[in-house]
Amino acid sequence: MLPRHTSRLGRALAGHDGLTRRQFLRGVGASIALPAFSSTLSAAPAGSGAVTPTGAPLRLAFVYFPNGAHQDNWWPTGEGSAFTLGRTMEPLAPLRGSLQVLGGLDHKNATAGNDGAGDHARANATFLTGARARKTDSTDIRVGISADQVVAQRVGHLTRLPSLELSCDAVRKSGRCDSGYSCAYQYNLSWASESTPMAPEPNPRLVFERLFGAGGPAERQRNFQARQQTQKSLLDFVLDDARSLQRDLGRGDREKLDEYLTGLRAIEQRIERAERFGELPRAELDTPSGIPANFGDHMDLMYDLLAMAFETDSTRVATLLLAGDGSNRAFPQIGIPEGHHYCSHHRNDADLMDKIARIDRYYMERFARFLTRLESKRDVDGRSILHNSMIVYGCGNADGNRHTHHNLPILLAGGGGGALQPGRFRQLGGVPMSNLFLSLSDRMGVDGVTRIGDSSGRLPSV
Repeated sequence: MLPRHTSRLGRALAGHDGLTRRQFLRGVGASIALPAFSSTLSAAPAGSGAVTPTGAPLRLAFVYFPNGAHQDNWWPTGEGSAFTLGRTMEPLAPLRGSLQVLGGLDHKNATAGNDGAGDHARANATFLTGARARKTDSTDIRVGISADQVVAQRVGHLTRLPSLELSCDAVRKSGRCDSGYSCAYQYNLSWASESTPMAPEPNPRLVFERLFGAGGPAERQRNFQARQQTQKSLLDFVLDDARSLQRDLGRGDREKLDEYLTGLRAIEQRIERAERFGELPRAELDTPSGIPANFGDHMDLMYDLLAMAFETDSTRVATLLLAGDGSNRAFPQIGIPEGHHYCSHHRNDADLMDKIARIDRYYMERFARFLTRLESKRDVDGRSILHNSMIVYGCGNADGNRHTHHNLPILLAGGGGGALQPGRFRQLGGVPMSNLFLSLSDRMGVDGVTRIGDSSGRLPSV
């Protein structure tokens, strides 16, 4: 297990009006997670899992976009290393050598079978489980353990957070959504058991406090409200303690710490701007304030927080649901007033096909920004964090116009610490996507997993 630096101050709540900044810090139990430094790099113990051969952390993330992809614009031309990115993936061109485009991955358990309509709910539910969701809008939900939790349940003890679940959409755990399926299927990617979804967090402020503020959920909520009232920055209370580490670090690590703290401050300021113009939290709302009105800004913030979680080794396993499948969000910021789901059923209308391709590309631009950030950050072994990561980006629907679930649009970014072979477009010929999950779990150092969902074996190489 790699050493992690955490500057923690007292946690005794001060209960009077004449609150000093230091007392307030103690009251909110502030803490700050810092990146791992080469000055303190030590070899990982044998069998510890989720590490690269150099001892740097190995990270695994799954990112979901909704409603499939416009096929003609998604897939590259050519094969192997001699491929040309299509229109949708052009924003990834500078990162071409860090990508694998994977064709021929299927989720048969997302198809209708005897269950009839409900492809959007099944697409979400099956994406990381490979299992068929029980069709119910009651409490007897059932699907399967998701691939992220298969890994987290075995390596999560290595980090402060066993896993991190994020969303840019609503959080719904019950009720009826798609054609008789519970909303739990459509708004959750991660499942700890076949009947227990891991509810994601959509609020950047609460994610920030989970990563950088101590205390349980109720305590974090009280601290969040207290900071809104006092308009004090969490970082104001902890920067002095973090900087005190500098005298023990080498020059390169001191520069890395300065860069990290500057970036952390910028993220908090963006969250504060979103809160300033948002509604105050109300107890009856599932989603509190702190969510930017602009969807692109919301995605960027959640991506940045995910990058921070990996940089500080707060977790090595994460999921990000950009929007639940079936989302009908409009995109006025790119000149598309129609809803996404409406556009996805384009029926070969040229205007709608162009609009769905533009929406696909907009999502891809945000993902490219995230990968660029990971590529720019040096890990403890001198390689990029992207090199030491495995990031799956995709959807459980293939062609949103026809609701197909074969030949899914899937990208695998990162080098896996040297265990992956990026820079390729691979045609896998129609195998369960769950086979990819088995292969990734192997690379995360998880032993003894013989099956995930409907897997039929490992991919021969990835």
